[in-house]
Amino acid sequence: MSPRDEIVDALARFAAATDARDWSAIRDLLTPDAVAYHRTGPDAIVAVMSEHLGGCGPTQHLLGNHRVSIDGDRAQSLSYARVYHVGAGPMVGSFFECMGEYDDAWVRAGCQWRLAGRTFETRIRLGDFAVLRPADPD
Repeated sequence: MSPRDEIVDALARFAAATDARDWSAIRDLLTPDAVAYHRTGPDAIVAVMSEHLGGCGPTQHLLGNHRVSIDGDRAQSLSYARVYHVGAGPMVGSFFECMGEYDDAWVRAGCQWRLAGRTFETRIRLGDFAVLRPADPD
């Protein structure tokens, strides 16, 4: 696989892991000092992701229009995203959808590309942002 294809594959794995709430897989795709979602480090990044998705129903992260530039063991990717969130619990029947662009920094660690930085520029928001909520306490 080409380095570009490896990065596009890692993007797809990150999206699928997010939708599956596979936090271990997310951690494995991050560098130890990754910065994403206004947090630093895999544990903090996963914590904020799980806080937003813990009380949310199913999600689907669709990515496309990938533009990847590679410079040795570093790379940058830009990807369009359309993300749909289904409401659950008190938000059942609601949804939140956002469309925008991920800007990701990558570092090759051994034979695997790891996400070192991520920002998301939201361009379109539909529905109720309150769908993104922590899990209800047990």
